[in-house]
Amino acid sequence: MRRLFFLIVPQTHLLDLAGPAQVFWEANGLGGAYDIHYCAGRDSVRSAQGLVLAGLEPLPDVGSGDIVLVPGLDSSTLDDLGHVPVDWLRGAAAAGAVLGSICSGAFVLGQAGVLDGRRCTTHWKVADRLAREVPAAHVVRNRLYVKDGPVITSAGVASGIDMALAMVEEDFGPITAARVAREIVVYLRRSGESEQTSVFLDFRTHLHPGIHRAQDWLARHVEESPTIERLAAEAAMSPRNLTRLFRQATGITIKDYVTRLRLEVAASLLRSPDYTLERVAAECGFKDSRQLRRIWSRRFGVNPSSWRARDERRISP
Repeated sequence: MRRLFFLIVPQTHLLDLAGPAQVFWEANGLGGAYDIHYCAGRDSVRSAQGLVLAGLEPLPDVGSGDIVLVPGLDSSTLDDLGHVPVDWLRGAAAAGAVLGSICSGAFVLGQAGVLDGRRCTTHWKVADRLAREVPAAHVVRNRLYVKDGPVITSAGVASGIDMALAMVEEDFGPITAARVAREIVVYLRRSGESEQTSVFLDFRTHLHPGIHRAQDWLARHVEESPTIERLAAEAAMSPRNLTRLFRQATGITIKDYVTRLRLEVAASLLRSPDYTLERVAAECGFKDSRQLRRIWSRRFGVNPSSWRARDERRISP
């Protein structure tokens, strides 16, 4: 069981807190094991959206292997961070805890000196300000999240979910992370090297409930080979109408959407050395490893084995 503490500061953004918290909570039922706590320097804190978060735990003793995450806060309050428990954060870092932030929570870590000498990121609107106010940090722009040793920082809002999924994958493996992503219907988990704007998200910007239902089903059954009739039943429309409306709503065909989903899950599974290419293909709904190689190479310009070797070199210390 790994202890995880959310540090709640005044004017915390609810989604910056709730998104990652949901990821870790879901992980507990799908192969992970997190002991989740919400702590602050006071018993209750008003969020940026006006909801009062009460019954918060006092700042605990934090040790090696623990995680401390700081959700973002209203940027209009960044001029006054005198209330930030910098000594506690420094002590947590010194004790060997993993420290992370979502969005403007990076300013809290910066106030404590945690970002000094490290690569980090934050919301694109305040990235220049972070670079000015924490000159010892190397602010990386246009990244969803950046991990530098025991410090991990993410960009705006929803990227906190991507960061949390990456942490689950590191702690408990890609299968657990993939299960969590499916459970919370995050279709294509983006890596920290991805840009903060993602074309994949555009596939869910439409408002058609039937197409959303079909997409939900596909995300939960990546390993299956769906028939157009099965999807049409899920969407409550005729197969012909589904084919037409799916492309109209998303801009791509159902076949291309399924392929993109499978490739994303395959990329996650390929990061596990225990998975052979044949097993990855089976888990992702490909007919066999030959089909996976062919489609992967056509999409990325390199075969899966070469990509896996390159990825291992990139993430190795």
